[in-house]
Amino acid sequence: MSKKAKRPLILITNDDGITAPGIKNLIEAAAPFGDIFIIAPDSPQSGMGHAITISKPLRLDKVKIYPEHTAYQCSGTPVDCVKLAVDKVLHRKPDILLSGINHGSNSSINVIYSGTMSAAVEGAIEGIPSAGFSLCDYSYEADFSFAREVVQWTIHRILKHGLSKGTLLNINIPKLTLEQVKGYKICRQANAKWKESFDERLDPNGRKYYWLKGDFDNFDKGRDTDEWALKNSYVSVVPVQFDLTSHKDITKLHKWTS
Repeated sequence: MSKKAKRPLILITNDDGITAPGIKNLIEAAAPFGDIFIIAPDSPQSGMGHAITISKPLRLDKVKIYPEHTAYQCSGTPVDCVKLAVDKVLHRKPDILLSGINHGSNSSINVIYSGTMSAAVEGAIEGIPSAGFSLCDYSYEADFSFAREVVQWTIHRILKHGLSKGTLLNINIPKLTLEQVKGYKICRQANAKWKESFDERLDPNGRKYYWLKGDFDNFDKGRDTDEWALKNSYVSVVPVQFDLTSHKDITKLHKWTS
């Protein structure tokens, strides 16, 4: 077996689209660690959660956006991208799946809505050690220099230590420089939610339409949460699982059937 064949295979995707600055920085940060394969949406898919495409055909086109790496753009969701990569394009299971780098936070309840994180969840479902990365900066001109170091810190540790079966990482990076960041915090997801409402407007033809808006409420005062970590200049690292069972309530609910 050749030396190149032994290099880890790293599958990269995102939800901001294949040309987003975040995925470009993710690719460049990951490249020294293995052979890079990219499959990402052909347009932004933020907020898609774990959506899959079942009512229309999926298109998959090879592109030369990143000449040094094999890359495809997909007409579907981030989860579609992972499914297609595993089932139709790759000839072996990736050693790692990386999703991002997302523009904006995916801490706390945002993990539920995030296309970035759902792609990583799908990777974990397939048995691939997976991580999703988000930078707390929505600007297209965001500085990803420190985020790239976080990616490399993560890859190194996944390759060295692995991840438990069914577990993935949700990594959020504050909008700070290397000198300003205090370090990494392994923490839990904060108990927080969006207080949402719909702004009712009229289009030029006088027809109503609605625009979602909201404020983020953090009810959690714990010092062991992702929200606390980000507010206090740490990178938050939350181990996430896709088993949504409330195990502590199983015994309680058995009483319903006794």
